[in-house]
Amino acid sequence: MSFFLHKLRKRVAAAIRLAADWALFLGIILIGGLGSSWYMVEAGSRLTTLNVGPWVTWTAAARIDADPYTRAHYARLGALPLSAEFAQTFLARMDSEGHRLHSSCDYVIEGHDIATHWWSLTVFDDKGRLIPNAAERYAFTSDTITLNHDGSFIAALARDARPGNWLPTGGAGRLVIAFSVLDLGIRAVARDGDEVQKLLPVIRRSAC
Repeated sequence: MSFFLHKLRKRVAAAIRLAADWALFLGIILIGGLGSSWYMVEAGSRLTTLNVGPWVTWTAAARIDADPYTRAHYARLGALPLSAEFAQTFLARMDSEGHRLHSSCDYVIEGHDIATHWWSLTVFDDKGRLIPNAAERYAFTSDTITLNHDGSFIAALARDARPGNWLPTGGAGRLVIAFSVLDLGIRAVARDGDEVQKLLPVIRRSAC
């Protein structure tokens, strides 16, 4: 009798080990699959995004032939982006040195006007909302920003007022800067990173 009980216990133990191995295997697949899907939707990949310095753009935003990850990305954000067929929006959550943008710091944005293209420079909070401020300043465009004689511009992001091109950040916390360009779209994305980088502003932290 004891022999049969011993054999039964061994079989039960083996079955439990097998079930545990399968549970672990399926758990790894499930977690890995969900994790990779989340990353592809949240951050994208070389197939769906273009990364140039601190700037990131989704290359198929709002296009009819957009891939599922691009569609899911904007659906999750609840955003209606401009179509990449005629415009491109670059977002920056870091400065050019790789530090997270935050309203507790002051920043200088240096760029150059893009001839023949309309563009805008806007600052949002981390949830994509405009930052309330008494001056009611939320963005500069190629029509409203003050340019230097050589066509370059300098814009300041800070809590307190600054002379010139100043965008208030208040107490928004983490920041997102958007640089949108009309009539650039696929032509910009089709270029290599070095060429696109020449069109995008540099973000420097001046105080923190």
